This record gives sequence, structure tokens and C-alpha cells, in this order.
Amino acid sequence: MPQFRWSAIDSGGEIAGGVMEARDRAAVVERLQRQGRLVLRAEPADRRRRLVEWLQFEPVRPRRLDRTVLSEVTRELAIMLGAGQDLDRALRFVVENAARPQARAILDAVRERVRGGSSLAAALALEPRSFPPLYVGLVRAGESGGSLPLTLERLATLLERQRALRASLQAALVYPALLVVAAILSIVLLLDFVLPQFQPIFEQAGVALPAPTRALMALGDAAGAAAPWVLLGLAAVVLAARRMLARPGYRLRVDRLLLRLPVVGRLLRETIAARLTRTLGTLLQNGVALIPALGIATDAVGNLAARAAVEAAAAAAKEGAGLARPLRAAGLFPPRMIHLLQLGEEAAQLPAMALKAADIHDEQARLLVQRLVALLVPGITIAMGLAVAGIIAALLTAVLSLNDLAA
Repeated sequence: MPQFRWSAIDSGGEIAGGVMEARDRAAVVERLQRQGRLVLRAEPADRRRRLVEWLQFEPVRPRRLDRTVLSEVTRELAIMLGAGQDLDRALRFVVENAARPQARAILDAVRERVRGGSSLAAALALEPRSFPPLYVGLVRAGESGGSLPLTLERLATLLERQRALRASLQAALVYPALLVVAAILSIVLLLDFVLPQFQPIFEQAGVALPAPTRALMALGDAAGAAAPWVLLGLAAVVLAARRMLARPGYRLRVDRLLLRLPVVGRLLRETIAARLTRTLGTLLQNGVALIPALGIATDAVGNLAARAAVEAAAAAAKEGAGLARPLRAAGLFPPRMIHLLQLGEEAAQLPAMALKAADIHDEQARLLVQRLVALLVPGITIAMGLAVAGIIAALLTAVLSLNDLAA
């Protein structure tokens, strides 16, 4: 029977872990939930098996709800339950209105478990690819506190804010990416298809090409010959980097370095602060205690260096040191976030101040991306213009040389 490595938060707020034998991951989750634990992760303990599974080609992708569908389903459930409908009817509504067959299958499986006597949180936990620990933890807190409609409404707002921030960052980077692609295609077209057209003409005339044109043609030939090797080298670098980053020690160093970069590091810190404070504020607002909330919010951070800092802050908070002071000692988070969290602790308004900090850092991340794009676009345009101008100058030199020969 396969072994699974798990970590979970028990009823006392302790983060525990270990290895368990079970037929599959769902059985591990179900057994831990029967013990009253909130499951954070459960994955195969055999590294060789995980490597084989990673290398194995899967023609059918494992079923899961994407983030857009998840936020829509959560909002619909909140509306139906807020209107006084029972849970079974609300689940039937979202199943019937799901646009994709995969989403309908997942939601229908959740509904069948609920109809069989399972709680909603337990039914969702058996679909870990679709419903993360944060989602399950909030639903469990809402069920235990009798405020499931309000909890789902806040959870839908959290998911929509996260999706809006991600969409704004991605949309801002689309135009620079298109400029880079257009520049590369233009240069390749000129070097590989336009410049070589002049070589036969000069060979027939018995005259050598001008030096700038020869240099550019040699550059194009070298780039074309080296392209396969460059692609193979890039593939090897990507695979090596992936294997290196799979090791926690190397990943921690890289993540710490990224946070300390001049521009990118600040953007990452603002984004991480927004994720952490919004997740933490939403959990605390729905009645989850601080230590379990920090354990769940750690998964929303992503960066290993920041995760280690949050875990250390959780351990310090458990000893009575508070939250803001250990986070400040890490030196990885924006000072504004630390000040707002400290103010929330002093005024006994930590959930509200965490959510206000999230709004501020969301806006700061958007402004940073806008400024970065405002600098990137002119820089890319100028570089593309200079490269194309150099190639056109070489073309004009060749054309003028032909005119001189004809004269």
C-alpha cells in the first residue's frame, strides 16, 4: 500500500505531519478529517514514484475547477444560501448552471457526498485539486459557526480580488510581450529572407557585398546555424533549473534573492503582502483562530522565503510575541503592512486592518506594474527601432552600391 506524507492543523492550532499508508490521497484526507484535523497537504512519500508520475505522459488532464469557475460557483452558492435556499438545492443550482462538463462532474460529486450525509467542508476536501485548504478551512469555519452564507460571500470576494489582481498584472504585460515578439520576428524576417536576396545580384556582377551587409548576413547565418543548439541548451537549462528548484534549499535561496532585487523584488513583496493579508484577514473575519489561520495563509504566499518567515511568525505568535514584530524581524515584508498589522493588534481589529492592508498593497502592485510597463514599452520600442534601422541601413548600402555599379 502506498505511503503519503501529510501535514495538518489540529484542533489546538498545532501544525502536525507524518507519513500514512492508504490506498489513495482521498483516503488520507478522509482519515485526518475524522481525527478533527484541517488538512494542508497530502502527497506521495515515495520520491521515485513521484518522479515517474511527473515523467509519465497523461493524455487526459486531472479534473479540477479553474479559478474563474471557482469564484463564480462560490458567488452563486452564497447568493442561493443567502436567499434562504437549502444547501442541496443551492448545489443543484450550481451543478445545472455549470458551463463545462468537467465542472458539472466535480460539483455533482460534491453534491452527492453532501446528500449522503457528509458536511460541505468534508465533501470539498475530497476534491483537493479544485478546493484548496484555504477554501475548505473557511467553509468548515462557516459551517461550525452557522454563518455559511456570509462566509461564502466573503470567500467569493477574496477569490474575485485575487483574480482581479492576477488579471491586471497579466494584462499589463501583454503589450510588452507582443512588442518583443514583433521585434524578434521583424529581425528574423529581415536577416533570413530579405538580406540573402542581394547576394546573387552581387555575385552576378562580380562585386563583393558591402561590409555592413556581409556582417549582417554572417550574423543571420550564425544565428540560423546555432538556433537548434540554442534551443537544446535552453531546454537543458530549464530542466536543470526545474530539478534544482525542486530542492527546498536551492529554492529558498532563489526566492530570497528574488525578493531583494531592485524592481522585481519590490513588486513580489507587494504581491505577497496583498495575498497574505487578504487571506489572513478573511480567515480571521470568519472566526478562524490566528495560529490555524497563519498555517492556512502560508500556502497562499508561494515564495519559500516569505513562507518561512510566516511560519516563524506563527511560532512566535504562539509563544505570545504577537504577529507584527516577528514579521518585521524577517525584513521581507513592506513596512506599511507591518505597521497596519501592529495597529490591528493594538486596537484588537486585526481582521479589519489586515483587509485594509490587502487593499493598499493590491493598489501598490498595480501601480508598480503600470510604472514598469511605462518604462519597458519605450525601451523595447527604441531597441527594436535601432535594430531594424541598422538592418535597413545595411540594405540601403547594398542598393546604393548597385546604383553605383550601374552608373
